This record gives sequence, structure tokens and C-alpha cells, in this order.
Amino acid sequence: MKSLVLEEKMKLSLRDFPIEKEEVLGPHDVRIKLHTVGICGSDVHYYTHGGIGVFQVKAPMILGHEASGIVIEKGSAVTGLEPGDRVCMEPGIPDPLSRATRLGLYNVDPAVRFWATPPVHGVLRPTVVHPAAFTFKIPDNVSFAEAAMVEPLAVGVHAATKAQVKPGDIALVIGAGPIGLVTALSALAAGCARVFVSDVDDTKLELAASLGAVTPINVARQDLVQEIHKATDGWGVEIVFECSGSPKAAEGVFDPLCPAGRVVFIGSQTHDIHYSVGKAMVREARVEHVFRYAHVFPRCVAMLASGAIDVRPLITRKFAFDDSVEAFEIAASAPKGEVKMQIELPQ
Repeated sequence: MKSLVLEEKMKLSLRDFPIEKEEVLGPHDVRIKLHTVGICGSDVHYYTHGGIGVFQVKAPMILGHEASGIVIEKGSAVTGLEPGDRVCMEPGIPDPLSRATRLGLYNVDPAVRFWATPPVHGVLRPTVVHPAAFTFKIPDNVSFAEAAMVEPLAVGVHAATKAQVKPGDIALVIGAGPIGLVTALSALAAGCARVFVSDVDDTKLELAASLGAVTPINVARQDLVQEIHKATDGWGVEIVFECSGSPKAAEGVFDPLCPAGRVVFIGSQTHDIHYSVGKAMVREARVEHVFRYAHVFPRCVAMLASGAIDVRPLITRKFAFDDSVEAFEIAASAPKGEVKMQIELPQ
């Protein structure tokens, strides 16, 4: 089947790629025809760097893990899903017998198999076989494009859950990329009265400001801590979500934080950062970390269906499947103002 294949660092191709093993339909699986696939920062990083940390591309690999589609076949033991159902898919499949999974922490199961994470192939291809337990039906009022946003949205919802947002909290989201903006939306939906979003891209900050009770801060010309203290009478924010992956930003997470506040690290750090234990201690700050998500896909689908969260403004560009290589080249150039790019497959 024709797929978008990362041949090696900085080399992509659209070509036939046999993956017979993954295409065997088991009794608890469904076969899905892909419709829309989002381009994630991790996909782009594999393209530009050939790997992320311990995950290194050592053989040609199909990219893509943010996806929606239509069920076209189901296994003999599947209930609740039928051919023709519109669905989105959680891309990580844990070992059901692992200790982490049995404890409900399946996202940190060391044996999890995650689409487009070496050596597991992704879904920029016509069809995929996936466990029905990790496939979620989407209602008629949720588009395929919105459904493909459930995967990144799940990160934001998981982060808001880890932060234990309380009604009326004020939060700061550092970084106005896709994950930063879905985190801002999730924080507002969870009960935050106000969310500050910081970045250096005015176009992204304008988009952030349009999402609700969001105050943008351009850190290229504004002092982040001064702006936060001025707006909060010197108290600070209850929650800081670090979504930028910037070492400098990560080093300063405690400065705008109020006493007994919470910090959630979401952005990936490629190198160790300096961590001020003293600043954390005097605030009795609680620090959390996010690795993907767990148990939140149904919540995300429900919020999209109800209108509690609207991800449509975050989808800034779409490409045809035949233009996938160009799409990744554009994404790798990090054009200003672009948030989420998606690829639509032939139907």
C-alpha cells in the first residue's frame, strides 16, 4: 500500500510499503480506512533528526499517529463498533499484562507500542488494523479533522487532570504551539478563570487570545514574570504548564508561580535543565510530568461533541496525501502562525 515513508534522516518518500504483519485482523481488532492524519512535532523531529532520545529510526518507517477514519471490517469478538462507523484511534497499545497497565498507568508501560515510534509504523497509509479497545466512535457533529485532533488534545486534558485544576484557578501556558494551545483549551474547560499564554510568535498569540479567557504575552518584548505579577497583584499563577520544550523557559517555571502552586512539564527537553529546588521549596510547589496520556480519549470526544472545547481554530492548513512530502518540508521549516497541519487521504 502507498505510504509516507521516512527512509532516513531528511529523506521521505511516497511508495508502496508492505506491512503484512500489522494488517492481520485479530478477533478483537478493527480495520480502519484512514481519512485525516495530523502532522505532529514528533513526526517532524524524526524527519529532521532521525530520532528522539532512545527512539532512533534504524529502518524505513511510516510516519503519522494523530488520526481519524472509518471502520471497514471488524474482528469476530468486537462489539460496539461496526463497519461504517467514524472513529478516532488512541495510537499507543500497551501490554495488557504489564504491571503498569494493571495499575492503570498504561501510558508509561515500557512495552507500549506507539504508532510512528521506532520500530512501530505509523498511519500515513490507506488502512490500519487496530484494537477495538483503543478505537473510539465519533458522533456525527464531530468532523474527521476535529477527530484527528483528539490525540494532541488528549495531552492537554491529561495535563489539566495532573494539575488538579480547581474552578477559578489562573494558569500560565508557556508555548503557543499545538500542545500549548490544546492545554490552554483544556485548562479553561477544566475550570480555569484565566489562562496566560506566552510565546514569541504574534500570530499564534493572536490565535490563543481568540480561544476564550486567554491573555497573550510575547516574551520577545514583554517580561513574563512582571506581566504575571502585575496581573495577579504580585501573587502569581496557581498552575504553570511548560509546553515549549525550551530549556530557558523550563528553568524559570517557578518565578511566576504562586505559593503552593503546581507545575506541569509537558514540552520535551532534549537535554538536562537547571532546576531550582530552592525556588520550588519556598513555594512548596508540586511538580508533575506528562508522558502522552491515559484514560482521556472518551472525555476528549465528549467535549468536542458538546462544544465544551473547539479545536477547529487550531487547524491552520490541510494537504492532500500526494503532497505529504511537501507538507513535512513546510512543517519542518516552522512557518510563523502555523499551528496544526493535517493530511487528508483519498476516499
